[in-house]
Amino acid sequence: MQADWVWVGLTLAVLALYEAVLVLPQSLALARHAGLREEWFRVVSVQKGSEVLAVQTLRNSLMSATMLASTAALALMGTVSLAAPSLHEGFDAAGGPATLGPRLVLELVLLALLFASLVSSMMAVRFYNHAGFIGGMPVDSEARARWTGAGVRYVRRAGVLYGVGLRQLVLVVPVVATLLLPASGPVAAVVVAAVLYSLDRFNDVGARS
Repeated sequence: MQADWVWVGLTLAVLALYEAVLVLPQSLALARHAGLREEWFRVVSVQKGSEVLAVQTLRNSLMSATMLASTAALALMGTVSLAAPSLHEGFDAAGGPATLGPRLVLELVLLALLFASLVSSMMAVRFYNHAGFIGGMPVDSEARARWTGAGVRYVRRAGVLYGVGLRQLVLVVPVVATLLLPASGPVAAVVVAAVLYSLDRFNDVGARS
């Protein structure tokens, strides 16, 4: 039991460190890609005849966010079903919380990651949907000019939320690895964090997705 706590602690520490690194401004592609989406919407908002292109591009992003949300929802439902016995054992006969074991902690973290991915993805769908209506307005119309600022904010928020949802879903991998084989958790966490960090780094020659 003590050894399991060590592996769980190391795994969660690596994931927490990665999440902390994500907040560094301008050093990761997340912030730069958000700026790219803003600039794209401004450009298509002044280019006549770009309405169909804008709507199609936003529709593709909407479908991608929808698939991510569906994946997170299915994984969340499956995890709840599998974790139900452990969650039940986490409470005593009077309904109060009992001592948390390493497996229960991992299952709670897993549920939290999947829930965060689901909510982020659903909100990305919402913002992409709003931006699609704005992008479909005629470029030279008064309504388009009035709503362009909102459209810029919507595509930025949608992109950031989609990125958050995707990353939370990927971070599920080391948690699952720890559940299956505790000693493999820290290794899986380091590998996943290193891969995600390398992809998140912004390259001036070209950003990697």
